[in-house]
Amino acid sequence: MGTTVPSPLRILVIDDEPRIRNSLRVCLEGEGYKVTEAGGAESALEAIRRRPYDLAFLDLRLPSTSGMDLLPELLDEQPHLQVLVITAHSSIDSAVEAMRRGATDYLPKPFTPAQVRQAAEKAAERRNLERKVELFEDRAAREEVDAPFDPTDPAMQEVVHTAREVAVEDVTVLLRGEHGTGKGRLARAIHGWSPRSDEPFVTVHCPSLSKDLLESELFGHAKGAFTGATETHPGRVSQAEGGTLLLDEIGDLPPGLQPKLLRFIEDKEYERVGDPVTRSANVRLLAATNQDLEAAVDEGTFRQDLLYRLNVIELTVPPLRERPDDILPLARRFIAHFSSKYNRPVEGLTGDAENGLRAHSWPGNVRELRNVIERVVILTKQPRIDGEQLPLAGGEEATPTERVGALVSLETIEEAHVRRVVEATETLDRAAEVLGIDPATLYRKRKRYGLTGSPEE
Repeated sequence: MGTTVPSPLRILVIDDEPRIRNSLRVCLEGEGYKVTEAGGAESALEAIRRRPYDLAFLDLRLPSTSGMDLLPELLDEQPHLQVLVITAHSSIDSAVEAMRRGATDYLPKPFTPAQVRQAAEKAAERRNLERKVELFEDRAAREEVDAPFDPTDPAMQEVVHTAREVAVEDVTVLLRGEHGTGKGRLARAIHGWSPRSDEPFVTVHCPSLSKDLLESELFGHAKGAFTGATETHPGRVSQAEGGTLLLDEIGDLPPGLQPKLLRFIEDKEYERVGDPVTRSANVRLLAATNQDLEAAVDEGTFRQDLLYRLNVIELTVPPLRERPDDILPLARRFIAHFSSKYNRPVEGLTGDAENGLRAHSWPGNVRELRNVIERVVILTKQPRIDGEQLPLAGGEEATPTERVGALVSLETIEEAHVRRVVEATETLDRAAEVLGIDPATLYRKRKRYGLTGSPEE
């Protein structure tokens, strides 16, 4: 298996003069950039609808549509595109107008190879800076404590060892395991260990949307494709260009969307909803599921050929109850993280608490452990967490005031039940589904009861 690395800067040259296009192409390709030529507005739009570009050299004087009018159309298709306008009739007015419409810079004719190289270098620097900022913002927005990938349990050690080996190979990986075992975090780690680590990591949660909305979220849609589509949406595949796309809970992918995903895996080609133009993408695909996909194939709800393409490499993350040696190290790591996050002087666990954690069956796996520790750290006034403070989900651990039939208010019973369901489910949408309420109602109840933690991906 060979290793694929993200593409170098991809440049579109738009000029009606073949001599100008050729000189730009030769100069830019000599610097290692990938160059596509377009002789007019129509061919430029066709090219930009097929694949993403980082930079466009755009002549303001084109035969049919002016470059000035074409500029917003290019940016509508690819909002992050950097456009450098070139013209033999440069003026302050035209440069200012082009910048107002979204151009990054302008270059007057005649220009030298050195000026062209400098413009491309500046575009590459801007692209790298933008991606670093996006990655930083993504990590800051997801400021969470990761389950450590230096596990004590031998079974988990083997999973991590295999994950590190396959991370450097550009193959599809199927992550299996129960809810809350950390499949999403392992997928992010695989991305981080791969040659694509400096590129985007994008997640699509398959059960969260209907078939039509999921297709739009995944592949994008054209402006006017359906009611409410007031602008072009590039889609998650486009956002993941050069990086990694995780399809979480792939077993819930609607049957009508499965052939389109299969085609994308095989050919790296797709179409946006409402747009017949075929596009391509350089994206590595990971998938995660807690379902028995083989049984779904037998039932006719999941395509067998899609399963084969997803299952090139399979990694099964064991449930927490089958890796008891990891429970206390994880708990200590969570305590350290949340003590710092909430400025609480919690130092560790008492022996009674350690025994309670090890004895619990952890139906919600690592997610449940994380949520339990977060809640205790927020509420405790003691330097060490005691066993009596652990709000362990599962039923028999309920306190006397939380049991059905106790002489307490309905709100007390409801709060305890909501807490346990949120701690044991993978997403708030799933928790709302279990509780039989809509997500907005659950949001209000969480706010009322002070449930500040959020389920992992």
